[in-house]
Amino acid sequence: MDEKFIICIGRQLGSGGRQIGENLAAQLGISFYDKELIHIASQESGLGKEFFEKFDEKTSHSIFGGIFGIRGIFSDEIYSNSYLDYETLFKIQSDVIRNLAEKESCIFVGRCADYVLKDHPRCLSLFITADMDDRIKRIAEIHQLPKNKVKDYIEKMDKKRANYYNFYSNKVWGASESYHLCINSSVLGIDDTVSVIRQFAEKRFGLK
Repeated sequence: MDEKFIICIGRQLGSGGRQIGENLAAQLGISFYDKELIHIASQESGLGKEFFEKFDEKTSHSIFGGIFGIRGIFSDEIYSNSYLDYETLFKIQSDVIRNLAEKESCIFVGRCADYVLKDHPRCLSLFITADMDDRIKRIAEIHQLPKNKVKDYIEKMDKKRANYYNFYSNKVWGASESYHLCINSSVLGIDDTVSVIRQFAEKRFGLK
């Protein structure tokens, strides 16, 4: 029996989703992937990181500076006649997610990983929210932004994440029916939120 398991985390900006994912991965002794996926996708595709950074969780179909053929970069015919548009980059990144999920237990943050792995038999999907005051405080500290501008920034980024998720998946970003568990990190704080999710995952995957 394959004992590998996957946890996919969607999150509102400033909810502590990345920190929760990192702490949970450390406690469970498994790998953690967020922006690390950009580096891996760049290495495996032969494309520069800047392409994936520009694409990251966005839905635009515009092509970077015109059309760039990528014939010959990939050994398989899958991409041999493709062009460097956002859907091609989404497919490359999705292949990276699937390959990692086949090799090891791990946690993915964002990037429609729950949709990409919808057929994985041992995949748990979560969504992390938080109260707006906590989100504003966290983002103001991380990005060194004045608090009077943070709320607009948060709303803008949440909209981008929602558009990305809703476009590439057949679900609704942040809606409870799209996930196995939704949790507000403001209620218990980061550490206790991690503990609750860990207990949920251990029960779901029979880890104890």
